Amino acid sequence: MYLEIVSPEATLFAGEVNSVTVPGINGEFQMLKDHAPIVSLLQQGNVVVDGTLTIAEEYQNKFTQDAKGKTVLAISSGTVEMKDNKVIVLAD
Repeated sequence: MYLEIVSPEATLFAGEVNSVTVPGINGEFQMLKDHAPIVSLLQQGNVVVDGTLTIAEEYQNKFTQDAKGKTVLAISSGTVEMKDNKVIVLAD
């Protein structure tokens, strides 16, 4: 599935991934390929991405790796939309 992570400054990442876990306002949830369409508000927490990510050098400092090798982006709030195997995370 295709993931875009967009901040007010720029698009931080865009590319193919295996899964995305986000901190929804009603609890954390994960999206995999062929997930049902969804729109949700996000709260403070981590966006966790499984897959091989190529992140532009100027944005690499915003991301970390967890113990399982997944890529993590801390956010304060945001919105996520999943439709037709495309996930867009608008993150603050």
